[in-house]
Parts: sequence; structure tokens; C-alpha cells
Amino acid sequence: MIAIITGDIIDSENHKSSVWLGILKEYLSKIGQSPLDWEIYRGDEFQLKIQKDKALETAIHLKAILKTIKGLDVRMGIGIGTETYKGSSISESNGPAYHRSGRTLESLKEEKITLKITTGHDFIDQTLNLMLKLALNFMDDWSQVSAEIVSMTLENRDASQTDIAQILDIQQSAVSQRQKRARLDLVFDLLDYYSHTLKEIR
Repeated sequence: MIAIITGDIIDSENHKSSVWLGILKEYLSKIGQSPLDWEIYRGDEFQLKIQKDKALETAIHLKAILKTIKGLDVRMGIGIGTETYKGSSISESNGPAYHRSGRTLESLKEEKITLKITTGHDFIDQTLNLMLKLALNFMDDWSQVSAEIVSMTLENRDASQTDIAQILDIQQSAVSQRQKRARLDLVFDLLDYYSHTLKEIR
């Protein structure tokens, strides 16, 4: 089983691609190789193949990275399932994970939400997506500063607040305040719940 994240940049037409494209490519390049594991296409859309247990954290990290740019956000559909055909690029590959991800992304505009998961298990999907909807209430409103602290913390999971303070050249107390404002404790609670729930999927 794998996870496919299909996304598109919200309001990309109001931002030069030079502002965000390099940041997106740099992050995706850390995860895998293009075009086998990820591709950017049609200017502002992308697809990424990743281990299913890392999918939600990766999506939230992507959101945080892009929201460090003023006025930018991203819409993503996560599909979890099998890969029945592996092509020479991710766009040529196929399977339930791909179908779920694509269909989920298509549904997001109508539902007016920016992140949703489809696993093929109705009860799990309902529960996870209800929790995601609640979390999006604050994640969609992350300021550039909040997005930066979320991205920095996810990138340095083992770093202390003091370590992060040194990287950002700010006081440790400022790191603590920013993490609280970003509701990072709830983000980690959500990721823990996601990890636990995935164990129920076979």
C-alpha cells in the first residue's frame, strides 16, 4: 500500500511561479526522484508518491512551506491504496491510490476545504476527515510566521525549542509562543491519531 498526494496551488495566477516553484521542487526532491516519485504539471499542479504512514505529515509540511509565501496556499487530496501498475513516471502509474487521490482533489473545490484523505474505508475516512476539517480551521489561517515555525519544527523533529531558536536567530520563548499560536500541539496529536488509525487498514 502507498499514498498518492495530488495537489494544486491556490491562487497561483496571482503569484509568479518563480516565487514558489523552487521551494516546492526543493521539498519534493528531498522525498523522492522526479518523474518516478513526483511530478509538477500544468503549471501549478503536482503529484507525489509516498509511504502511507508519512502522507499526512508530508501534506501538512507542504502546506506550511507554501504558506510561508504571503497569500499562497495549496489544495491536496490524499489517496491511500495499492499501485497496480508502475510506469516510468508517476503520471503513467496507476491503481486505487491514484484514483482516490485524483477524485478527492476534484471534490475539494465544491466542499470548500483544502485537504482530504480517502482510504477506501468509509468509517476511517469519515473520522479522519472530520478531524482534518477541524484542524483546517486553524491551519488555513496560519500566518507566514506560523507557517515558518510549523515547517521548521516538522523538518527538525528532534530539535529542541532552543535549537530552533538558534536556527531562526530568535529567543526560545518566541519559538514557544509561535508554536502555541500555530497550534502545533494539535498538529502532532492529529499525526499521532493518523498513525494509529492506519494500523487498522489492511
